[in-house]
Amino acid sequence: MERRVRFFDTTLRDGEQTPGVHFSAAQKLDAARRLEKLGVDVIEAGFPASSESDFEAVASIGRELSVTVCALARANAEDVGIAARALKDARRPRIHVFIAASDVHLEKKLGMTREEALRAVRESVALAASTGMEVQFSAEDATRSDREYLVSVFDAAIKAGATVLNVPDTVGYAVPEEFFSLFEYLLKNVPGAESVTWSAHCHNDLGLAVANSLAAVRAGAGQVECTVNGIGERAGNAALEEIAMIISTRGERDGFSHGIVTENITAASRFFADLTGVHPSPNKAIVGQNAFSHASGIHQHGIIADRSTYQIIDPRSVGLDDSTITLGKLSGKHAFSARTKALGYDLGDEAIRATFSRFKEIAEKKDTMTDDDVRAIVSEYLDGLEGKFFLSSFQIQSGNKMKAMALITLRSDGGEVTEAAPGDGPVDASFNAINKIASPFTGGPVDLLSYGIAAVTEGTDALGEAKVKIRADGAIFTGRGVSTDIIKASIKAYLNAINKRIAANERTEAGS
Repeated sequence: MERRVRFFDTTLRDGEQTPGVHFSAAQKLDAARRLEKLGVDVIEAGFPASSESDFEAVASIGRELSVTVCALARANAEDVGIAARALKDARRPRIHVFIAASDVHLEKKLGMTREEALRAVRESVALAASTGMEVQFSAEDATRSDREYLVSVFDAAIKAGATVLNVPDTVGYAVPEEFFSLFEYLLKNVPGAESVTWSAHCHNDLGLAVANSLAAVRAGAGQVECTVNGIGERAGNAALEEIAMIISTRGERDGFSHGIVTENITAASRFFADLTGVHPSPNKAIVGQNAFSHASGIHQHGIIADRSTYQIIDPRSVGLDDSTITLGKLSGKHAFSARTKALGYDLGDEAIRATFSRFKEIAEKKDTMTDDDVRAIVSEYLDGLEGKFFLSSFQIQSGNKMKAMALITLRSDGGEVTEAAPGDGPVDASFNAINKIASPFTGGPVDLLSYGIAAVTEGTDALGEAKVKIRADGAIFTGRGVSTDIIKASIKAYLNAINKRIAANERTEAGS
């Protein structure tokens, strides 16, 4: 008899903890719609107590989506109360309470005794359960915790009203046989273990997040916690697409199934890669550029003869096909709108008007427009929906025997501001001019960590995509911009990163 594995997606919460990744509330809502179409069972939408933006994201996602929407809360009354308020209008709300269980976390991070932590578990879980919402409890750093104490922690959580118990490998320390053994031990020794759903939350520090997640499922876990493309802190989380396709490929043999719509995997992967600026490596399983490529003559001959010789997954099962579109400057809005829908975007009339106008502007300079061009245009539009400053105009003076000078005009709610600045080349000069305008709002100096530009598609008329990474007060922010003009793309990318920094600074000031 098949056992269905539930997918708990934490891309919008743990995935956002990827260095340089920040989502606005509007971006989270758009992304959550994607995740619902992907077929995840639970969306962890954010940590409401951490910021007003996360509170708004959890509230809006909970109101709109029919999937279970989860809010994270530390094991204290204030966090639980804020999470409950954020979820009050959600159709299927879940409060996710967590506290550390390992001695190193209790002593070094929290300054708590084991008994104090147990009391916090009882009180916070009971408070969450009193709301009538579903309650999940996590024992942070479980794989480095004393097993007997872990039993008492989960026992307290069940008695207080938790119906989902999560076992996190917070620092990616476990190996599969050890994680399997831990789940076996807990399911055997925790009173009432059979009455709750057990969950696995694995990090990839040793490259074993997916293997450990599957080991937990084989030991009896009914839920896996994961992110699209495996993004997350440090080396990331267990990759949703890998777990889903392992179960799809081997599920009949192992007796497991899931509800993921695998045909939407590629679209979801590319969406989050564009949104975060973190793209999978070419050899990444399932969604990497080379995942279904065959360079060897022997392999190519085998594939031509019969795909099963060297492919265990049909590319179409993850949403790949060989078709590309060739929209151009004569294409109409209806064709453009249809293509954005086919690529998985859910855009309203205003968004279609704005992106189609940008499409026509770029199409005048290119022979053909591909799917990658359309994705870049839509992603740029979505990135620019929120921000303090927007580009109005720029002028560059540069040459091999003169110092570059940039004149930048930015618009904001207060009108337009223009500044000029020199630099070591046109891009550096442009960034310096932006800094002069934005510095009163960034909360301190901004350091440029990296800058790069690449062609979205091939050819001399390719759309250029610029990416920058900046650091301010120890926090990292990424930005992206696209244009057939690489200077304009670079300015947009830097401005995108600066706007994220300003938004984070405003949230910090609002919370202080």
